[in-house]
Amino acid sequence: MTVEEMMAGRPEGLPRALRALWHDAHGDWNAAHETAQVEEFGDCAWVHAYLHRKEGDDGNAGYWYRRAGKPVFRGSLEEEWRSIAESLLASEIG
Repeated sequence: MTVEEMMAGRPEGLPRALRALWHDAHGDWNAAHETAQVEEFGDCAWVHAYLHRKEGDDGNAGYWYRRAGKPVFRGSLEEEWRSIAESLLASEIG
């Protein structure tokens, strides 16, 4: 599945972290946050970090990047969103 195909579809059936990204891209930060925070590790922690970075809460974002084992992203929010989505979609295929 491509990012574009994911975005054109519905969130049902997507893994939790991708579902959170879907909600964020469709303008529902709260649903994205609620979805991501259910799991406190791995992919959801990574998305959770991005969401707090987007919110402007750098301290909380840093905590979640550490939980996810990922470096703090230094590019734009749009670049980070796409980078996470492509990585998660690739891991779903492989």
